[in-house]
Amino acid sequence: VSFMNNQKQQKPTLTGQRFKTRKRDEKERFDPTQFQESIVQGLNQTGTDLEAVAKFLDASGAKLDYRRYAETLFDILVAGGMLAPGGTLSDDLTRTEFCVFTAQEDLETMQAYAQVFNKLIRRYKYLEKGFEEEIKKLLLFLKGFTESERNKLAMITGILLGNGNLSASILSSLFNENLVKEGVSAAFAVKLFKSWINEKDINSVAGSLRKVGMDNRLMELFPANKRSCEHFSKYFTDAGLKELSDFARNQQSIGARKELQKELQEQMSRGDPFKDIIVYVREEMKKTNISEQTMIGIVWTSVMSSVEWNKKEELVTEQAIKHLKQYSPLLKAFTSQGLSELTLLLKIQEYCYDNIHFMKAFQKIVVLLYKADVLSEEAILKWYTDAHVAKGKSVFLEQMKKFVEWLKNAEEESESETEEGD
Repeated sequence: VSFMNNQKQQKPTLTGQRFKTRKRDEKERFDPTQFQESIVQGLNQTGTDLEAVAKFLDASGAKLDYRRYAETLFDILVAGGMLAPGGTLSDDLTRTEFCVFTAQEDLETMQAYAQVFNKLIRRYKYLEKGFEEEIKKLLLFLKGFTESERNKLAMITGILLGNGNLSASILSSLFNENLVKEGVSAAFAVKLFKSWINEKDINSVAGSLRKVGMDNRLMELFPANKRSCEHFSKYFTDAGLKELSDFARNQQSIGARKELQKELQEQMSRGDPFKDIIVYVREEMKKTNISEQTMIGIVWTSVMSSVEWNKKEELVTEQAIKHLKQYSPLLKAFTSQGLSELTLLLKIQEYCYDNIHFMKAFQKIVVLLYKADVLSEEAILKWYTDAHVAKGKSVFLEQMKKFVEWLKNAEEESESETEEGD
């Protein structure tokens, strides 16, 4: 029985034992020579006329096996012939003088070549994956190419990244230790990013990097002993890519803030004394150059994330008030400036809007923090009149109306008392 069961679970597979291939067919199956001959011949005929090249490649796809010989096809288009491991041309085979590596080294020519690849891949969608693999391989072979060949490869890769023909994940090849160690990666990256930013802009580049998690890995273009924001910044700024330096710096500080927030949350969950937490935060502010305004946002998020909130709306307000009363000394330590108070108010507004259970708690939270001397009446009035954001403003302004009127009256009364005193 067990034998039968075993048989059942095995899915039927099509094994082709019965169809013995004739020897000569088998050889032909994985022999790119014929394929290479055809492509090289066509490229020699079309020459530098890239329109004609594109047409020839389009038509050949119907006759030749692009799927099987994708790597051969791309090798020829880039380098003129099949590449041996390391990036040298295989000697024994025919090659063409008309390819990316022999073309003129300027942006215009590379843009025209990028169009050839773009048309080819849009026509034969299944080549997309193979093309990315090819570029990844070529990047690993950089040391086998001449400086001019590298420059052209950098330019065209930047253009293709800009056009969306390639995913930024191909950049992982540049983190290869041998390329990094000798400074090949960084030098290549300069040319690649210049061409990419020229094609699009830094925001588009940043978006593509983020999409595949490359935004936080750019430092890996340098050896471990030079992997600092300062070095990165100086290197790319000196190379004329200040935008990329600024982007990396910003990524670095976002990363640092996330770390800081996590650390704070842990300290609060552990119940560390406030004075220790305050000392820690002030040191971090000095060390990473964070302003009080930015800091109060991080502190607020940490305070609100260090607790499990009740799922019931009617109970959450009470819980929030109790929690914030306890943590008000911490909030007070980082609202010494009017701008920090306003930032905190906006953070509270956003928080209550984003967490629907807190919609009704807004006014109570603000009043509590006013009484605890975290928020001043100036900040509250400024928020009320013109500094609030759109998120749920009608609800929150309505909630605050009475309290704001009370504040204004109190202000007028104290002013008139002062006048009488004069």
